[in-house]
Amino acid sequence: MAWSLGANSNSPPFAPAIGANAISTMQAAFLIGILAAAGALTQGGSISETVGENLILETTITPLAATTGLLVAASFMAFGVYTGYPVPAAFATTGAMVGVGLSLGGDPAFDTYQRLGTFWLLVPPTSGGMAFLTATLLRRDDIPETVSVPLLAAIVAGILAHIRLGVIPNPERPQGSVAELVSHTLGSPTLLGIDLSVIAITIGFAGIAFQYIRRKVHVSAEQGIRTFLLGLGGIVAFSSGGSQVGLATGPLEELYGIELGLPGTALLAIGATGILIGAWMGAPRLLQATSREYAQLGVRRSIAALVPGFVIAQTAIALGIPISFNNIIISGVIGGGLAAGTAGVSRRKIAVTITFWVLTLTSSIVIGFGLYRLFSTLLGIE
Repeated sequence: MAWSLGANSNSPPFAPAIGANAISTMQAAFLIGILAAAGALTQGGSISETVGENLILETTITPLAATTGLLVAASFMAFGVYTGYPVPAAFATTGAMVGVGLSLGGDPAFDTYQRLGTFWLLVPPTSGGMAFLTATLLRRDDIPETVSVPLLAAIVAGILAHIRLGVIPNPERPQGSVAELVSHTLGSPTLLGIDLSVIAITIGFAGIAFQYIRRKVHVSAEQGIRTFLLGLGGIVAFSSGGSQVGLATGPLEELYGIELGLPGTALLAIGATGILIGAWMGAPRLLQATSREYAQLGVRRSIAALVPGFVIAQTAIALGIPISFNNIIISGVIGGGLAAGTAGVSRRKIAVTITFWVLTLTSSIVIGFGLYRLFSTLLGIE
């Protein structure tokens, strides 16, 4: 399952950079593996908990149920890798685990489904809209690139100061951010209820990124923009690992984490290893499909496609919501492409992909339900 995630859902973050000829396909696949694995280790815990414990009520996921759910989801995504159509990993895994959970006799967790469904429905218009607006602003002649591009870099860096990482302790939750760590360490004063040290760290991160990219753009506009695009792709790849690994480790949480006492970091390490190998072996095919077929993007529209991807992914991680990274990035790619007109966007490819997403969610529930019933009957398990 983790191999399929590395090959499938962690591929899109570098697709805009490849489409803009800022990096080769094989170089992108190598970096995706390293960065996504690091994100999986440091940010994957919240998604893993949601998938493993909050999708079905009044039942315990058995080893056979977890095996069945992972088999169904991984099969969907392996199909996507070899057909060239990015499969939404969150839809496949969520549907499969709901299906096997219902087959076990569990009750639907309607509150969780409502929360997930609302977030998922908001992703395409939010990602596409943010990308469209960002691409439009980057194309304006009255805003110099020595201002617009460094400003975007500053916004991204400011958010980085607040992303939650498992390697940073926090007294209130398992993951903490750099800004929170400084605040707790220094015990700085507040102004109108706002921690001054948090503001200082945020401004510091933003200022460093602004100055660095500004210098690059001053020397060479194209080279500076490509530098920011590659850095942004790396940050998004890191975020994708954190948001996706829980789809592989979540079904094992209750069995190995609760019953056998295996540390959560051990499960995340197993998932991170699978993501790393999958990215190196299977990512190039999906990278080509995503970067070339959805829109012919330049570096500016590519940046516009990645910025919302980073913001939405980190929001989902903070809320513990499993998401489809393909959904986020592809929506951003389309929104960035539309900023220059519809000529660079394949409408047929978009329509087929959306249809495939809907079918993935519904059919994974049905297949998960039926396959568990078949396996349990064959094995004589009640």
